[in-house]
Amino acid sequence: MVLLTQGTRPADLLRGARSLLAQQGVGLDIVCVGNGWVPTGLPDALRTLALPENVGIPAGRNAGADAVTGEYVFFLDDDASLPSPTFLADAVARLRADPSIGLLQPRVVDPEGRENPRRWVPRIRKGSPEESGPVFSVWEGATLLPRAVFDRTGGWAAPFFYAHEGIELAWRVWDQGLRTWYDGELVANHPAIEPTRHSYYYRLNARNRVWLAKRNLPAVLVPLYVGSWTGIQLLRWARRPAALKAWFGGWAEGWRSDAGERRPMSWRTVLRMARAGRPPIV
Repeated sequence: MVLLTQGTRPADLLRGARSLLAQQGVGLDIVCVGNGWVPTGLPDALRTLALPENVGIPAGRNAGADAVTGEYVFFLDDDASLPSPTFLADAVARLRADPSIGLLQPRVVDPEGRENPRRWVPRIRKGSPEESGPVFSVWEGATLLPRAVFDRTGGWAAPFFYAHEGIELAWRVWDQGLRTWYDGELVANHPAIEPTRHSYYYRLNARNRVWLAKRNLPAVLVPLYVGSWTGIQLLRWARRPAALKAWFGGWAEGWRSDAGERRPMSWRTVLRMARAGRPPIV
């Protein structure tokens, strides 16, 4: 299990750590990764890994994954926690009962009872948050994979730093002939806060959208995917010129810059995703 933190939310971090240590019915190998921070003030049962600088969320998770062992790997952000002590045992049971599932995301609930953002349900047609089903992206704050599946994905998209790494991971699970699954019966807690609180949100959101396509799609689909999302953002933020300006700055950066390793999915995967309800062009 990998618990990632920059050390800026000590109370939340301790809550998440205790919720991991409270898990029953599973063996625990937990490492707390300090992303540019030396983890302190945590229970002795947690191992720690201090990274000398903030390498970004995906690379920080990868560093933690390299430091733990086990048949499954679970990632938890420092502002998330598990309300049930059987969460991991129940989640592992789901994966063992259905070997076609390669990645599981739980339903996310604000612990204080605030309204839960719709983006936490990674479907175009959101429906009920309690409804389970296959998805093509994940909310990254609490995710479980078989270790062998995670290793075959190549890990989280380290160059992204922040944003859209959950889409790439989901796509690479699908490209193994498996499914990414949203489980509405399993619950993780996370405060209902907006991602736009980060100053770099708009730029990295756009840059990584372009990189995602360049890294993972057959060449003919790259402009279709980026084009569809460009249209969506124009409609979404037409009355927010400052947001669009930052977004298009990242968009241009994505085309100009090196996206890193290219591993285009097979056309068989494209067809499987299309049959499951979301071809990778939007």
